[in-house]
Order: sequence, then C-alpha cells, then structure tokens
Amino acid sequence: MSPGPLLLLVEDDLAIRRFLRAALDAHGYRVEEATTLKSAITAVTARPPDAILLDLGLPDGNGVDFIRTVRGWSQVPIVVISARDQESAKVEALDAEADDYLTKPFGVDELLARIRVALRHAARGGELSEPVFTLDDGGERLRIDLERRVVGRARPGDEFTDVPMTRTEFRLLAVLVKHAGKVLTHGLLLREVWGPIHEADVAYLRVFMRQLRQKLEPDPAEPRWLRTELGVGYRLRVPE
Repeated sequence: MSPGPLLLLVEDDLAIRRFLRAALDAHGYRVEEATTLKSAITAVTARPPDAILLDLGLPDGNGVDFIRTVRGWSQVPIVVISARDQESAKVEALDAEADDYLTKPFGVDELLARIRVALRHAARGGELSEPVFTLDDGGERLRIDLERRVVGRARPGDEFTDVPMTRTEFRLLAVLVKHAGKVLTHGLLLREVWGPIHEADVAYLRVFMRQLRQKLEPDPAEPRWLRTELGVGYRLRVPE
C-alpha cells in the first residue's frame, strides 16, 4: 500500500497537535509537526508536504505572513485552522491565498472533508483543466461546459436542458467552477469578473449570485451548490 499524503501541521498548542495527529494518523495521513513560523518554513523547504494545516496565532508571528511567504514559490494547499473567527481574519487569510479556513472548535469529519477537497484541487493544478464540469450528488445535476459556455440542468434520469445565462453570470460561474471546493472572497470574485475598480461592490456580486441560484439551484433559498461563506465570500460545493 502506498503511503498516504504528507501533511504539515503548524500548531503551537500541544493538546491540539496530539488530537489532530491521532485523527489524521487513523485516516492514513502522514503528519509532520511545526510549532513556529520559522520551523514551518524549514519543514516546507526541506520536505515539501502535500498540504498544510496552519494555525494563525503562532509564537513568532502571524500565520498570514507564512501564507504569503510560501505562496512566493509554492501552491501547496493551505487549510487554516484558527480560533480567530472574525470575518476580517478569514478574508485576510483567504486573500493571501489560503485554500480554506476552519474556525476552532471544528469536527474531525469536516476537517477531513476540507483536506480532501484541497488535495483534489491541487491534483488538477489549482484550476479545473477539463472543459466540462459536472455536479451530481444523486439529486438534480448540473453540467458546465467552459469551452462551449453552455450550462445544463437535469433531474434524476432526465436529459440535460440548457439554462440561459448572461455573459456576466457565466463568467462568475466559471470562476467558481475553476476553483471548485475552494472559498473565494468577495474581493477576488469581483476582481476576476468585473475588474479591480469594482473590488468593493459586494452588493453587486450578491445580485448576480442570487440570479445564479434562481437558475441553477433546486431550492434557491437553501442552496445545494452555490454556498455562502458569511462575511467572506462564496464556495462552489463539490460532492464527496
């Protein structure tokens, strides 16, 4: 049996490290530990991990600085695990290009799911490379053809029916699809779809997300695919 993915756990709390190591070991992951930013940088360069679990509050500095430093040479998935639950802290970490953000306390199952998504995202090079993307969790299905710019929707057992989309709606959906499973901040989505001068127009983004949900979700009031990360941004959920 091949060894499981190598995770670097950057956390200064001994009790949390022990708890997470036991949980991750039990699910086949290999775990290396670091307790400071300095030792984490050394670990990443000496033995590049498949993903990093990062606490932000470390003895020698802010974990966001670590994210920015690592992003200077690597796109290794970084999942933040932090007690900082302020929206500003989440946005700062995600804008620094963390892949995900979990607030302590969190469940092991949720952490494992986020790790799996981050590893899948990295396996395809950070962005979707296939032109056709399908969402299917056993209920109503979606198919997004990025090359032909066509979106299809189908009930179980039925053929796909094309969904009319405006150019802006499709651009927004395409950005979410290319980073499926990853939290994308309001600012990132606005920059990618409308340009830097609209980076603060969050109300504008909400209008278009509401339009997408009306067209694509079985129940727009309880979205299955287009998830809101409160105060932070949006995520296109991918089935496990």
